[in-house]
Amino acid sequence: MSTAGTTVTPHITPLRALWRAPSARKLLLLAAVTAAVAPFAAARWGSGAWPHALTVDLTGPLGRANDWIIDNRDSHWLFLYFFGHISNAIVVSVRAVYVVLLALGWAGVTAGAALLSWRLAGVRAGVTALASFAVCGLLGMWVPTMRTLALMIVAVAASVAVGALLGLAAGLSDRTFRALRPVLDTMQALPAFAYLLPVVLVFGIGVAPAVLATVVYAAPPMARLTALGLRGTDKGVLEAVDSLGATARQRLLTARLPLARRELLLGVNQSIMMALSMAVIASVIGADGLGDRVYQALSTVDVGTALTAGIPIVLLAIFLDRSVGSRSAGRNGWAQSHPPGRTRTLTTWVVAAAAVITLGRLAGTAWPSTWTLQIAAPVNRAKDWMVDHLYSGIPGVGGTADAAAHYTAWVLDPLRSGLQSLPWWGALTLVAALAWLIGTWRTALTATISLAAIGVLGRWEPAMDTLSQVLAAVAVTLLLGVLVAVAAARSDRVERLLRPVLDVFQTMPQFVYLIPVVALFGVGRAPAAAAAIVYALPAVVRIVGQGLRQVDPAAMESARSLGATGGQQLRQVQFPLARPQLLLAVNQAVVLVLSVVIIGGLVGGGALGYEVVFGLAQGDLATGLMAGTAIACLGLMLDRVTQPVKANAKEAN
Repeated sequence: MSTAGTTVTPHITPLRALWRAPSARKLLLLAAVTAAVAPFAAARWGSGAWPHALTVDLTGPLGRANDWIIDNRDSHWLFLYFFGHISNAIVVSVRAVYVVLLALGWAGVTAGAALLSWRLAGVRAGVTALASFAVCGLLGMWVPTMRTLALMIVAVAASVAVGALLGLAAGLSDRTFRALRPVLDTMQALPAFAYLLPVVLVFGIGVAPAVLATVVYAAPPMARLTALGLRGTDKGVLEAVDSLGATARQRLLTARLPLARRELLLGVNQSIMMALSMAVIASVIGADGLGDRVYQALSTVDVGTALTAGIPIVLLAIFLDRSVGSRSAGRNGWAQSHPPGRTRTLTTWVVAAAAVITLGRLAGTAWPSTWTLQIAAPVNRAKDWMVDHLYSGIPGVGGTADAAAHYTAWVLDPLRSGLQSLPWWGALTLVAALAWLIGTWRTALTATISLAAIGVLGRWEPAMDTLSQVLAAVAVTLLLGVLVAVAAARSDRVERLLRPVLDVFQTMPQFVYLIPVVALFGVGRAPAAAAAIVYALPAVVRIVGQGLRQVDPAAMESARSLGATGGQQLRQVQFPLARPQLLLAVNQAVVLVLSVVIIGGLVGGGALGYEVVFGLAQGDLATGLMAGTAIACLGLMLDRVTQPVKANAKEAN
């Protein structure tokens, strides 16, 4: 209203102003629902841990299924004529690739990898490939490297094929996309260790289950990125193709797939990286090669042997990342260094490759034994020195053993006790509130149902134990990661020095981290947390550092012109503008930490990780599968709570 030129603003009460805030409105609604439902739930089922009356015992059905599979694995037609043929095809394929690699010889494989990288990504990638395979031979790991490479070639080919088919279906059909999305979310949130028990039960121990577990783990990123690329095709281009009378098949082959080329190549790159990360984990179920060397070193805490086998895995990852990753980023080194008019023909390359392979055959199949360098003994001596001087006896500090004990007693134990004593309905409400604040009601519903499913399976207390380890490790990871990322974002020199270190740490297998931390911290939950922190730290540093460096320069210049200090610029400009990257860093830290905490069951981490390890070792489908399902639900819940989702217009209103 206005009178005599004076505008009178209607009075807005504080409660009404609070109600207008979307986040406050969500919390008030959730608080009202909780206040109405919680008294009834507490009176009916209690206020402690998950009530026994709401659990479902699947031990009997799963035990009977386990017995049936064991009794019929060698006689039933399903295993003989379906799973048996799949297993045989995988074994034959891996063996054929391995024979070809051995036939090429060490010089042929090295030269072929260098030529391929040079052709795909340029001279630097070719030199990187040459150096990578040469180092694998110098470390005396040529034969295990070829075995791992043969398994990875078959696994990656199958992962890319399966992922591309699923992504193609999801990219062309909205209904298929909606149906596949929760499946892919669950597969991505499920730690790799939980895939092993079902495939071992059906296929036994050996190469076949290792390849299948790798395919299940590595196919989802290919499917996601393929669907993303196809669904993100420019509509104007599709309309132009339709106006020319193209059929659906022609539209796919001439428009949608070429325009999605970058996403497709990125999917191949991600599948390769995830397949290599499974190289060590697959060794638990009989996969030979580099992973088996690392896994055997874990049992004897042999850091030198583990590092000797871990370095070739890192080099394979770097070689493949530099070759395929440059293509996915749109950098074709060959095209840049050779204009079209001067490009050598394919025949020249074939002749050159044949000549090198011939020379390699003349030089011998295996890497010369005199051209090896033993690093296991010096590394073990350095490890022993560190254990002798750091494990205990440091004046005023005590040592790493005391630090592990303090971390367990002061952080892990109180956090576990607090989570396990939290009323079950209070935990559900807290998860729903966190998920709803950063997402939509669908996000909150998915997170709440995932947590409730853990209780229904009867795994509430071990899940809270695992959750306490994850939360404590994530807090330390984020603290260290942000500090390092800020230093890297402010200094180009620090960023350049950190880049190769992060490359190595990010591609090192998870098992490799467990060995030195067990030597320094002993067994228990503390070494599992330490390994998880080291494993997740590079991803956090990369994501946060990139977010801080990409802040709008105009905003930074404006802050400096107003006299803001470096700390004020960081707190008031960079952190707020980099909020999406910070939230992504939290999400990735949670997922990566969870994957290592589960593997920590091998070194005394207990909780769900121990149940998965126990089920795998004893062939106990009931224990292992229920623990694996609980891990999947826990991972899905954490993913939903830490991954922001924009609400649509209808929900926003």
